[in-house]
Amino acid sequence: MNKNLRKAVIAGNWKMNKTRPEAKALIEELKPLVAGADCGVVICVPYTNLETALEATKGTNIAVGAENCHWAESGAFTGEISAAMLKELGVQYVVIGHSERRQYFGETDVTVQKRVRAALDAGLQVILCIGELLEQREAGITEEIVGMQTKVALGGVTEAELKNIILAYEPVWAIGTGKTATAQQANEVNHYIRTVVEGLYGKAAADAITIQYGGSMNAKNAEELLDQPDVDGGLIGGASLKAPDFAAIVKAASR
Repeated sequence: MNKNLRKAVIAGNWKMNKTRPEAKALIEELKPLVAGADCGVVICVPYTNLETALEATKGTNIAVGAENCHWAESGAFTGEISAAMLKELGVQYVVIGHSERRQYFGETDVTVQKRVRAALDAGLQVILCIGELLEQREAGITEEIVGMQTKVALGGVTEAELKNIILAYEPVWAIGTGKTATAQQANEVNHYIRTVVEGLYGKAAADAITIQYGGSMNAKNAEELLDQPDVDGGLIGGASLKAPDFAAIVKAASR
């Protein structure tokens, strides 16, 4: 982390977990553990938990995000939720381009870009996920993959709008597998992503953008990962479902 240049943000991605009573209980347990944190704290929850989370986090330092949004404002898209709907509800953040959305639901670099555009237009802050498959890393094309994903997703995004985007490097081979990139590997890719942003927007914008690491960061490895100069926080999966573990990561980012 380099807090002199940019904000550190720890965001929990609950995925498809927790009923409303369970969500409320988890948030109530979490609130005192992260109060006064010296970093951004976000919980991204299932659609059915958004109102519960927004109510439970009122007056706290915890922001609420959704896990996806559609690119259209409205229309015949059964089962989808628009960015405007999220904004009207009071949601601040939305995760876009998560590897599970790409892997299981056919999202592409192009549809990710359209969702980013819709979210920004609605006034949401975007947590934009990018990352390579295991076979792509083994083929030595990690930089080509994450560079392309970054450039396509940011297509049409102005430098001013970039302030409403957090990038999250999440190697697909480390999502939910228990495998984690080494601190050095995470920093190398995050640094490369920053150079891509610099090429698009200039050094000041690249220095200012928050780039998280999102591959099985947990209470045990968070400190080592967050010690890296280009790792500005984490997009946390499994560990975000346990208040003490998530709080430990927040504490590591608050140093």
